[in-house]
Amino acid sequence: MTFKVTVVKRTSKKPTGRQSTSSVFPLTLELPTDSPTVADLKAAINDKVGYLSPSRQRLTNSDNKPLLDDDKQLNSGGVVPGDTIQLKDLGPQIAWKTVFLTEYFGPLFIHPLIYLYGPAIYGKNFQHSKMQQYVLVMVLAHYAKRELETLFVHRFSNATMPMFNIFKNSFHYWVLSGLLLAGGVYGPWSSASAVKGTIQAQDGFLNACVGVWAIAELCNLRCHMMLSNLRPKGTKQRKIPRGFAFELVSCPNYLFESIAWAAVTVMTLNPAALIFSAVSVGQMLIWALKKHRNYRKEFKDYPRGRKSMFPFIL
Repeated sequence: MTFKVTVVKRTSKKPTGRQSTSSVFPLTLELPTDSPTVADLKAAINDKVGYLSPSRQRLTNSDNKPLLDDDKQLNSGGVVPGDTIQLKDLGPQIAWKTVFLTEYFGPLFIHPLIYLYGPAIYGKNFQHSKMQQYVLVMVLAHYAKRELETLFVHRFSNATMPMFNIFKNSFHYWVLSGLLLAGGVYGPWSSASAVKGTIQAQDGFLNACVGVWAIAELCNLRCHMMLSNLRPKGTKQRKIPRGFAFELVSCPNYLFESIAWAAVTVMTLNPAALIFSAVSVGQMLIWALKKHRNYRKEFKDYPRGRKSMFPFIL
């Protein structure tokens, strides 16, 4: 038996790709099984239209509901033989891991460069303060941790994202966390002579900031490990996170990262650090609110007392 469907291409945007698809769609396909999966349909479309790889395809059924899980059968998504499926071309894709590794490389490259060549960049000889030395180590450790998490911890719901995102996302890390933060923190205005006699030269103050930062980073890592362990490798299964700070908020990983950058901001007392931290926390709050809504929508028994990112507040 076969499973026959018709695929039409959404035309709200101009076709993406090297060839026109006007003569290809609507596309009538006969899948060689009576219980095909979404992945089977995507593969069949790719066979007919070579550049439309499965990762570029977003399919919706006749009720305009998306078919998101490639492993599920079409009939579980409300598709029956003879139905019409809508296809949206998501455009050229790039692997999530590639995007993340590229993003985080920016600060890892830019911070040491500006730190080491500070006197040449600012046209003034000066000795870096202990505070500046600490910030350099903290930033490098943070992004090295991010790189390692990308390689060994994170599990992604989708393997790819639109290629344009690598430029949009990299702006935040290369420009704000890289050029802005490094350029603001490692200048002569925070040198050893400039901060001499101030709180920024006191070991107690510096050690307290580093301590808060280190605890926040370790808690952030624990949250990422817990989220990774929720999803069996190779699956898209989702569960309600439980335990640790997840009992208070839906996204404690964002909470702890916010605390870590707050510690850096307090240590540096620098406008550049404040701007970067404010932008970062604002973006994480947007993500947290969205994830919180999705959790409550997906899981009817989701704990009602949890907040999105900040315990007891929001």
